[in-house]
Amino acid sequence: MNQMNKDSNSINITGLTDEEVRQRVEEGLTNRADISTDKTTKEIVISNVFTYFNLIFLVITILLIMVGSFRNLTFLPIIIGNTVIGIVQEIRAKKTLEKMSLLNAPHADVIRNGSVKQISTDELVKDDVILLTAGKQICADAVVISGNIQVNESLLTGEADEVEKTEGSTLMSGSFVVSGECYARLEKVGNESYISKLSLEAKSMGGKEQSEMIRSINLIVKWVGIVIIPIGLILFWQSHFVNGESITKSVTSTVAAIIGMIPEGLYLLTTVALALSTMKLARKKVLLHDMKSIETLARVDVLCVDKTGTITEPDMKLKEIFLCKNSGADGTQTALTLDELKSLILDYANASVDNNATMLALKAYAADALTNNTSALHRTAVSQQAFSSSLKYGSVTFSDGTYLLGAPEFIMHDDFARIEEEIIPYADKGDRVLLFARYDGENVENGINGSVTPLGFVALANPIRENAVKTFEYFKSQGVAIKVISGDNPRTVSRIAIQAGIESAESFVDAATLDTEDKIADAVNKYTVFGRVTPKQKKQLVKALQAKGHTVAMTGDGVNDILAMKDADCSVAMASGSEAAAQAAQVVLLDSDFAHMPDVVYEGRRVVNNIQRSASLFLVKNIFSLLLSLFSVILMVTYPLEPAQVSLISMFTIGVPGFLLALEQNKDRIKGRFITNVMLKALPGGLTDVIAVGALVVCGEVFCISDASIGTIATLVLSVVGFMILFKISEPLNRMKYAVIIGNIAGLVFSGFFLKKLFALTDLSNICILLMIVFGFAAESLFRNLTLLVEKLRGSYEKNLMKKEMKKKKGFNQCH
Repeated sequence: MNQMNKDSNSINITGLTDEEVRQRVEEGLTNRADISTDKTTKEIVISNVFTYFNLIFLVITILLIMVGSFRNLTFLPIIIGNTVIGIVQEIRAKKTLEKMSLLNAPHADVIRNGSVKQISTDELVKDDVILLTAGKQICADAVVISGNIQVNESLLTGEADEVEKTEGSTLMSGSFVVSGECYARLEKVGNESYISKLSLEAKSMGGKEQSEMIRSINLIVKWVGIVIIPIGLILFWQSHFVNGESITKSVTSTVAAIIGMIPEGLYLLTTVALALSTMKLARKKVLLHDMKSIETLARVDVLCVDKTGTITEPDMKLKEIFLCKNSGADGTQTALTLDELKSLILDYANASVDNNATMLALKAYAADALTNNTSALHRTAVSQQAFSSSLKYGSVTFSDGTYLLGAPEFIMHDDFARIEEEIIPYADKGDRVLLFARYDGENVENGINGSVTPLGFVALANPIRENAVKTFEYFKSQGVAIKVISGDNPRTVSRIAIQAGIESAESFVDAATLDTEDKIADAVNKYTVFGRVTPKQKKQLVKALQAKGHTVAMTGDGVNDILAMKDADCSVAMASGSEAAAQAAQVVLLDSDFAHMPDVVYEGRRVVNNIQRSASLFLVKNIFSLLLSLFSVILMVTYPLEPAQVSLISMFTIGVPGFLLALEQNKDRIKGRFITNVMLKALPGGLTDVIAVGALVVCGEVFCISDASIGTIATLVLSVVGFMILFKISEPLNRMKYAVIIGNIAGLVFSGFFLKKLFALTDLSNICILLMIVFGFAAESLFRNLTLLVEKLRGSYEKNLMKKEMKKKKGFNQCH
């Protein structure tokens, strides 16, 4: 920070005074935008209270009150409870995320009263002067007043090329600094900035992309919402005008059918499960910018990781500086001594404007050498070029010439073979090796077009994270393939990956040889480790994997990872890396501990699998009610159940067990599509219910059994089938699941004996009891056989699907 103070004073930048800042705050010229894609507390309440189905519940409540059928209002406490719980859990999750977001909030280095201070970007005001360095996201529209930077505007424009910004250039908020350093004055802040206007437009267009699970649930709800009104009207017309039932009977039977078709707890179940998972991950220092990422990570089958900061610790340490033995074109060594080389590198490090992990290690070495008086500065920089992720080198020009520091392959190009043997022993140990060379050409910022003299090398050590091996073993056990994508030497990256226990890490390739999209598409099948990858190639590798049908997650911590993270199905950033990467990612590891990744994957699998299982319970009721309504319409009979009876069945065979099972541990891999899985699990139960109740209605007509008795028998048979379904979807059973099932059976029995009037249950004659027993056994047999039939059909379908997938992934799996 002292260095920054010195720089700002040397070019006479004082920034705003405290009084000028106060005036702008009073005028509302702050960088705090009112635009947010997240829900406010008011929006959460409105979205939970004023729903389409709550409107239907309000209408049927009024109708039941009008006809005096008060006992059939038993669904009201459940609906009100659902709404309140949904609101409370969403607000709790919102507050948790807001607290965690503060830890990851972007900051800016601002010049005020002639000195540099770090503040939240929300506290900036118009005309503030900020210092921008590599990795910083540009937080408001600004103009460069001093310095030179390379900016990536891909998040705004879609163009991946780096754009040079010099004095007088305009900077758009939302872009990020790739390299260099400059001072910029803010011109448009808050709601007036470019990124705020984009955010407002995105919000007006309808929010974020939804996950497969949410899309599936919305699809179910949409179609239920479409059919529920016309079916309800037809049932009432038929019951009252065709069958001659009273208004009360017609209203209650119609309401029972409508309640049965509404998946009233499904949205709540999903909201609560996701909210609880978000809070659980937050306690482990994992911030979710997007709850969709929980499900996406759970479905991931390829995880792309960067080396530095992911497999290894983010900090690097200088290991050795050594001379180049083949410095001359004729293979001779330069006359430069080791002490002279170290002095040159010390001057380079002191003059460099870079702040990446490599340069920080060199600057620490330089500071230590100066402090201990083992060396001194000898040169003053004339100009500097920051390290470029695409060029793979940076430069500093002194009065005696220009010096380069970066990837040996990119600096030497066709002459790399001359020095390769000197690097291999260090690369085989997993060290990062940089070439320090003298450049005798011009316009180094546009590429090397002159002669290069290699002078020496810098070897840096980057220790592997303590828990890396265990983490990658977990992903291997879960069938998740690892792809290591790095800008380092491929041999070095491979050695590090082998030490981290990554499968097939010995299979590596230099991405400099992958100069076409076809080569990249072939390479993702063959190799595990990719070295010397440019930011654009990282993006191409992710897209190539997705084109082969994979769900891809990308982890990273630097600006060179952002393009790939943006296109990945799920992006994960380390908070210790660049702010721009952390803001662009869907998931941020706030303590930068990669060992939390299994927790995120596990939490996603638990949520999706459990919601999938519980959703099938809700759909059983919906399928049954829809088909029974159609049965009633076709055969011109009145719907046989009352709303109170439907509420009783829903409470103990669907609602309560569904929510309890949603909290169960579940590490199973997610297989297949959500809606397919749910429908196939629900279909046998729904068909069993409608066949059993339909047959009961026919028997009632034949044997002249009263409607009240048929309703009671149907309720009890449906409860038996409900618990059979509950047993089936709970497999494999454990103590908790047994407790849930037994507890709900006890609740149903208690309600049947002591609250039978509330739930419209009547005493049964001996014939009715016998009929109930017969139908109970018949329903068990029918459910078992329908389940076997559906499983057989599903098995055949999945077998054919697997054959197609095996053919598709045959090449990809060769290296795993």
